[in-house]
Amino acid sequence: MTVAARVVTEDEADIRLDRWFRRHFSGVTQGVIEKLCRTGQVRVDGQRAEPATRLAPGQSVRIPPLPVPKPAASPAAPPDEKRLRELEAMLLWRDPQLIVLNKPPGLATQGGPGISRHLDGMLEVWRADGQRPRLVHRLDRDTSGVIVVACTPGVAAKLAAAFRGRDMEKVYWAVVAGRPVPVEGRIDLALARAEDFRAGRVEVAEPGAGDAARAVTDYRTLDHAGRKLAWLELRPLTGRTHQLRVHCAAIGAPVLGDVAYGARRGPADPDRAGENTALVEGLEHRLHLHARRLVLPHPAGGTLAVEAPLPPHMQATFRTLGFAAPTVRPPQRSSGR
Repeated sequence: MTVAARVVTEDEADIRLDRWFRRHFSGVTQGVIEKLCRTGQVRVDGQRAEPATRLAPGQSVRIPPLPVPKPAASPAAPPDEKRLRELEAMLLWRDPQLIVLNKPPGLATQGGPGISRHLDGMLEVWRADGQRPRLVHRLDRDTSGVIVVACTPGVAAKLAAAFRGRDMEKVYWAVVAGRPVPVEGRIDLALARAEDFRAGRVEVAEPGAGDAARAVTDYRTLDHAGRKLAWLELRPLTGRTHQLRVHCAAIGAPVLGDVAYGARRGPADPDRAGENTALVEGLEHRLHLHARRLVLPHPAGGTLAVEAPLPPHMQATFRTLGFAAPTVRPPQRSSGR
């Protein structure tokens, strides 16, 4: 290989030089990249650069002769056909910039202690040109619904910034134990780690708590079955861990099937808030929380609105309670102006 130059693209804005190198030359190790930078063989716009240098679109990266990577011990395994079929069954929208999936309940978003099967790992089967799709936000393992995946690192950065800036419209549906009073309103209760913090468990923060983070949720009752159960529309205006589940419990209407927070008391209806919501007779004992709709700024311009159908156990609960969910609207992409 001779000396070459490659121009940084718009999609690669703000990426570190070493990560840019590994993306384009997967066989080059971090140690080799650091040596090439240290000896001045790799340059950006003709200047020496550190591995941590952030690149900008239009910059030229000098690429010296690179060591030839050792051949793999065995040919790459073919894509996991089962995982591919599972992902395709979840697919709601796909274009060159992003993918939107309907995550089923019970599937973890990312790995962790004791978690071997998760959505992040499944995305490996969609790897192309050395890149794999990337998650830009998370849903709890037992929460179903709309989740967004970026096709490139540049798109991932843009979408992550949009989520951090709350530049999204997020709508969740929940079946809750109890009927909130009032039937609609705003929950503005800060959250903090619980004393028995395990696996991210949180609670409503005490006044003046140093680790408190503001959390705001708008809610609206869409239907109800007496005073026992209700169907809520939830719109989180912040994105705290377990925010919707804790907020519902705090107003005396814990999410049906929420083992972690279902027994916690709330101020709105203290007689009902303490019941075990996993034991409502005749309904499946699973979390009834679903990310129904997401409207996001599309990286290529305009907006994208996507809705996800309810998972089977929530469909069964809706039928039992007589709740009539509107038909899922097809994805809608508006053009930018």
